[in-house]
Amino acid sequence: AVQLVESGGGTVQPGGSLRLSCVVSGDTYRRLCLAWFRQAPGKEREAVARIDTDDNRAFYSNSMKGRATISRDGAKNTLYLQMNSLKPEDTAMYFCAARFGVCYADANLFNDWGQGTQVTVSS
Repeated sequence: AVQLVESGGGTVQPGGSLRLSCVVSGDTYRRLCLAWFRQAPGKEREAVARIDTDDNRAFYSNSMKGRATISRDGAKNTLYLQMNSLKPEDTAMYFCAARFGVCYADANLFNDWGQGTQVTVSS
């Protein structure tokens, strides 16, 4: 199993930036897909970005494509999500998630989840 703890959320004005972090622990020696999802009130959880620890290949969903960058620091076992040009519609709870093996965008295929960090974009 993998344990995940997010941080870095907060309130930012439209057009601003935030960097979310997720510390990953547990069976990190195995190939993992590490991902960021988000969920706004009354909406389904949606994929933002994911990265394969085998080759650091990143994948982005349309939700924040071009405005978000996913990365990881293997030495620190930390996953990041840099978000720029934030919009009010980016307001949501952001979750870090992990699954063993290849990457998918389907939240149902992820086994381990963090508790989430709230991002609010408002003037």
